[in-house]
Amino acid sequence: VQLVESGGGLVQAGGSLRLSCAVSGTIFSRNVMAWYRQAPGKQRELVGDITSGGSTNYADSVKGRFTISRDNAKNTVLLQMNSLKPEDTAVYYCNAHNDWGLDYWGQGTQVTVSS
Repeated sequence: VQLVESGGGLVQAGGSLRLSCAVSGTIFSRNVMAWYRQAPGKQRELVGDITSGGSTNYADSVKGRFTISRDNAKNTVLLQMNSLKPEDTAVYYCNAHNDWGLDYWGQGTQVTVSS
């Protein structure tokens, strides 16, 4: 199973970024897909997730600003991030959780929000 994130970078506060995660080697449509992030000196935290049916769940800190979507035909999950804040600065990781309870992770992509 391989997860490859892209789309990170440097953006000013108030700006937007879109992260993409391309997944291969698994039955993508049956996986719960999630985005996590880890800031320096902090634990990895859940940003949000999306079920195979498209139901989403978000951390309170990003509700109303971030949107997760998936394209099962393209084996891709997206994270649209709007109204970014300096505290959103972190390495963002894509996660796939399958029917057998196994988790797979991407390598991470850096998002830096300047004030």
